Amino acid sequence: MPLEIDQFDTLDAIYLLSIDKGKLLGGSRLIPSTRPHLLSEVFPYLAPRGVPRRPDVFEWTRIFVAKDCRGRETGSDSAAGGRALGEVLCGIFEFALEEGISAISAVGEMWWTPRFLEMGWKVQPLGLPTRIEGEWCNAFLFTVDDEVLANTRQCFGIEGSVLTRRGPQPPAVQHLDT
Repeated sequence: MPLEIDQFDTLDAIYLLSIDKGKLLGGSRLIPSTRPHLLSEVFPYLAPRGVPRRPDVFEWTRIFVAKDCRGRETGSDSAAGGRALGEVLCGIFEFALEEGISAISAVGEMWWTPRFLEMGWKVQPLGLPTRIEGEWCNAFLFTVDDEVLANTRQCFGIEGSVLTRRGPQPPAVQHLDT
């Protein structure tokens, strides 16, 4: 898998990975919205009413699934992709719930919208779709709650937690002193 690094790969970034028997199957990145992130620095015009910036809101970027894992072992109602994708998505919501994250923002192509809805996600567009490099894109805000996690698990046929933590970890949500 090629390595891609950008200005948001900092010590503030949190990486969630799907690993099976030592093999990297997929992953994603979360960034606190109180720090510089893709929506705030590159695409703020996608959120004309303001970019969400609170300690309990994180931005979701960089989802990937290894090519040989795409579309395999799908759940009965899988909206998109296979088990590795389901594990990454469930891991995002499990982590967010455990850490007190109430919402996740993201920038993405519009073709994701029906997939989000099919998975039972609570999604709010932050603006109107805009064409970026030939693709219709938008900024979204996703609610993080037990229902969304349960819907995602059901969509991919995943039972129980997919999240395993290794080593000491500071809390993800850093409450700001005012």
